[in-house]
Amino acid sequence: MSEPATIERVYLQDYRPPDFLITSVNLDFELAPDTTLVRSVLSVSRNSSDIQALRLDGEDLELLAVRINGQALAQESYTLAEHSLTIHDVPDRFQLEIENRIKPCSNTKLEGLYLSGGNFCTQCEPEGFRRITYFLDRPDVLSDYTVTIRAPHQSCPVLLSNGNSISCKMLPGGMHQVTWHDPHPKPCYLFALVGGDLQHIEDHYTTAGGRKVCLRIYAVKRDLGQCGHAMDALKQSMHWDEVRYGREYDLDCFNIVAVEDFNMGAMENKGLNVFNTRYVLALPETATDQDYQAITGVIGHEYFHNWSGNRVTCRDWFQLSLKEGFTVFRDQQFSAELGSAGVKRIEDANLVRTHQFREAAGPMAHPVRPDSYAEINNFYTLTVYLKGAEVVRMLDSLLGPDLFRRGCDLYFERHDGQAVTTDDFVTAMEDVAEIDLTQFRLWYDQACTPKLTARSTYEAQRGRYTLTLNQHRESTPGVDSTSPFHIPVAAALFDRAGEPLTTRLEPLATSAHEHMLNLTKNEQEFVFEGVQKAPVVSLLRRFSAPVELEIDQPDDDVLVLMGHDNDPFNRWDAGQRLASKEILRAFSHCESDEPFSLDDGFACGFHNILQAQLDDASFQAFALRLPEEAYLSKFTEVIEPDQLHQARKAVKQALASRFRADFERLYHLLNPTGPAGINNADTGRRALRNACLSYLMTLEEPQTAGLALEQLASADNMTDAVAALAELARSPHPERSEALEQFYRRWESYPLVMDKWFRVQAVSDLPGTLEHVQKLTEHEKFQLGNPNKVHALLGAFSHANPLHFHATDGPGYTFISDQILKIDPANPQVAARLVSAFNLWRRYNTERQRLMRSELERIQSTVGLSRDVSEIIERVLT
Repeated sequence: MSEPATIERVYLQDYRPPDFLITSVNLDFELAPDTTLVRSVLSVSRNSSDIQALRLDGEDLELLAVRINGQALAQESYTLAEHSLTIHDVPDRFQLEIENRIKPCSNTKLEGLYLSGGNFCTQCEPEGFRRITYFLDRPDVLSDYTVTIRAPHQSCPVLLSNGNSISCKMLPGGMHQVTWHDPHPKPCYLFALVGGDLQHIEDHYTTAGGRKVCLRIYAVKRDLGQCGHAMDALKQSMHWDEVRYGREYDLDCFNIVAVEDFNMGAMENKGLNVFNTRYVLALPETATDQDYQAITGVIGHEYFHNWSGNRVTCRDWFQLSLKEGFTVFRDQQFSAELGSAGVKRIEDANLVRTHQFREAAGPMAHPVRPDSYAEINNFYTLTVYLKGAEVVRMLDSLLGPDLFRRGCDLYFERHDGQAVTTDDFVTAMEDVAEIDLTQFRLWYDQACTPKLTARSTYEAQRGRYTLTLNQHRESTPGVDSTSPFHIPVAAALFDRAGEPLTTRLEPLATSAHEHMLNLTKNEQEFVFEGVQKAPVVSLLRRFSAPVELEIDQPDDDVLVLMGHDNDPFNRWDAGQRLASKEILRAFSHCESDEPFSLDDGFACGFHNILQAQLDDASFQAFALRLPEEAYLSKFTEVIEPDQLHQARKAVKQALASRFRADFERLYHLLNPTGPAGINNADTGRRALRNACLSYLMTLEEPQTAGLALEQLASADNMTDAVAALAELARSPHPERSEALEQFYRRWESYPLVMDKWFRVQAVSDLPGTLEHVQKLTEHEKFQLGNPNKVHALLGAFSHANPLHFHATDGPGYTFISDQILKIDPANPQVAARLVSAFNLWRRYNTERQRLMRSELERIQSTVGLSRDVSEIIERVLT
């Protein structure tokens, strides 16, 4: 085995301002698939007196000419390297002209300028601009951009870039030219260009200040009819940001382009957002309710970046959560106000608890603000995005909505047009609230997930309830987390009948049902007065901090919360705690081969939720779901995927068997009575009905399979269709194959629906799934070069099918490793995401560890392995 190459790291402590600034950029493109000519004219000025040479980043570029102030440079005046162009002895201020060629048709990394479906598009965040032309490719260099694009009018009738269009004209030879100007200085990662045979839908929005903005969404002709929901979401986003944050749009047009080949979900390029089609296209027949909600959230997220990311941007990539964590929090607020706020909070918190906590417990653990990286693409993580959003949410909770809004206003006003840091954001909050947030800043610097433990005493005669909270922090790789966090813990008390109690928290004089406890030490006591009945405590309400809560609470108390807590998150969490306990009990029975039967207390609590007449059917559906295996695995010393899967399935089957009549009654009661709507009520009814179907299908009986077949045949919406198909895909029912084939024949012309078809087969727990997935990689609709297809099939198998990915003897490991090695030379970002399926290899049994390590070492020994994959494997193995 060859020695792996040494990976150089970039460190936050080494940051220094750029040696040169580029105040204005003029770009000229002559588009052609095989050879695109790029001419840049840069206004450069020295920013450091001790550096004489200008070093520009560049990758996969063919340099044609370099000029300073109109004079061509001799070859000895510059040094051209594989990843840079260094120009020696430059003046303090000068105009730099560069000509180079690029090959969009050969760009399989989907970074820089590339082709998707024959159309030109760009992705420059984080370091893609260097694949377009030589430049200071770093986020703290802000420039005014003017962009001119020429292309054949017949093949590229649409030519788009950032800002406002200032001229367009026809040219000889069937060519045409469009010039765009963006008056707002921006870093090069926000540059965008699109050219191709696209059509658009159009609408308008008038801002609070009276600016009339032209809104367009571009797509290929086939997809144009599916763009209406995205347009509605865009207008809702613009209005919401004005009302909630006082942020108005600042250009005359806002364009969105939907492309099929895209590594990310979407990109907030100033005035020209480029989106993965999965976050734009939707009709009830082709998109699920979850798709609709995701489109609304992502449209909002990218639009909100116009201020939290574009007008105020990051000083360096270590500050990535400055824009992403803040903007995720904003899009979560937006989505919560449009739908079920309780369910939205549960969804967001569940992602943190199930997936971000796993990330933080593994070898890729890092703080919200990392202190080093080798490949920045590897740090677009759940920690940066989701935990970063939780940190902002805690600030909102600590300050209250009014002060938090004032802090945001100050932040935007103080730093408009600047590249800043997370410290600048927190400082704005400190200045407005007149508080010291020094301790709170540890949330940005310490990587661990704090563990919160609670114990309590109740003095009935004094009406006093004393709660003692402890926080414990485990060290993570390279970080000794010794300093206590400032943890806001929302708490409330109930009596044993589930009635809310109003209490007074010492030393405050006012009484309230809920109190915010500020835990700033390793151990603190909180005293509640006026507690006239023996209380049941509800802690960490709304998931008020991203911590793991350990509380030795009797099952009877948890059942009170499961049935009566007025915080949706904690009511749901109470059910999850009891369900987890039940599944882990079944897990221990699997290990000992003892018979398993349901605990009557848990079964009663579950049945009460099933029978409840709740106003929010979406919440009821969520409350009936059992915890996922990824979440449950943290409670076992050694992860045993097959036994954990068997235990969860045993509990689900036992519930389905005991309450079959109730599931059937509710399923039929929720039969649709008219065309599918996308309102909250219809969405909730579908979610609850499909939850019932999922339980009934675990019985593996012809009668219940018949329900799924009938639902699939009669569904007028993709939510019901794919829910039925997913259940059939994991069912041994003989008509399973025919159902999959009929679905395929109906939707084979819709790429996003085909992604769903691939996914339901990839996550099936039926025997032979691995062999079936291997065959699907040869299917005519599967494309190894398309990120959506890779995530739908290979990503789903490796990350969402632990039973078969971790199969005995390791064939799943070998299969995914082979795919990683195929993908990596073409698209390292996509390959690196597949590698992360191996991150927790040390938590499995000895034989699985040996097999996974062997595959990781095989990948690592490959000559020419990308930096993206190399960094992950190096950290995973060490």
